[in-house]
Amino acid sequence: MPERPAFARPRLLIVGCGDVGMRLLPLLAARFRVFALTSQPERRAELRALGAMPVVADLDRPASLERLRHLAPWVLHLAPPQADGDHDRRTRHLVAALGAVARMVYVSTSGVYGDCGGALVSEQRPVAPRNARARRRVDAERVLRAWAVANGTALSILRVPGIYADDRLPLRRLEQGTPALRAQDDVYTSHVHADDLARIVLAALWRGRPGRVVHAVDGTRMKMADYFDAVADAFGLARPPRLARADLEGAVSPMLLSFMSESRQLDDTRLKRELRVRLRHPDVATTLARLRPAPATRP
Repeated sequence: MPERPAFARPRLLIVGCGDVGMRLLPLLAARFRVFALTSQPERRAELRALGAMPVVADLDRPASLERLRHLAPWVLHLAPPQADGDHDRRTRHLVAALGAVARMVYVSTSGVYGDCGGALVSEQRPVAPRNARARRRVDAERVLRAWAVANGTALSILRVPGIYADDRLPLRRLEQGTPALRAQDDVYTSHVHADDLARIVLAALWRGRPGRVVHAVDGTRMKMADYFDAVADAFGLARPPRLARADLEGAVSPMLLSFMSESRQLDDTRLKRELRVRLRHPDVATTLARLRPAPATRP
């Protein structure tokens, strides 16, 4: 079947075209006429090179968003909230500007659950955010749900854990010798490869049920310090020192400490059954085995 010309393709807007958004663009360009919101005019050439039409506007400046109204009936909302407060002002500005759209996928965070004591968590678990960063995400989800109901928008929400990729590994942290928690204090964390996340977003666009939450997660079952050890071993780096939680509090940043204070594992049943995504990076160990440098051969 010949490729449809750009003007005949459905219009789609990406809000928040960072690393994952840039990985999405090649997957979208042949199917949609893609518009990419950016607050940085210098990124226009970069976005055009991947098939998107840049829209220069700023979620922190509502007046700049007027041109978004009725721009595209399909929207991918990947933008994080601003860095302060308990409410996501950016999402509020966005929905006020958009008006009605047919479909939206919102990329949220698994941090909305707070600390779950290492339990396996389904999407039905009530949210219990423990910090302002997670409360802003809960606020964004609630605002989007209300807006979607009012406007007849099919909204899908993806809750995402720690994102990694070949070029998104904690190598600098390991090189700096930043400590991790000792085994008895350590927390479970979940992961997803950035390339798989881009594919999950696309699957949610096509197959996501309206109003549904889905975990965008791989099959890794690993504690945080064990993850750091695995990366260190793969790249021939020293494993991080292990400290008790009380000793770690003065050795890492408050943000890192907050991640080290929440333990949970994410159930992936809906991802497999509803979105029918087969991950190309099924777990961290598989990716690290591929990246592990080959042993030197003797001359």
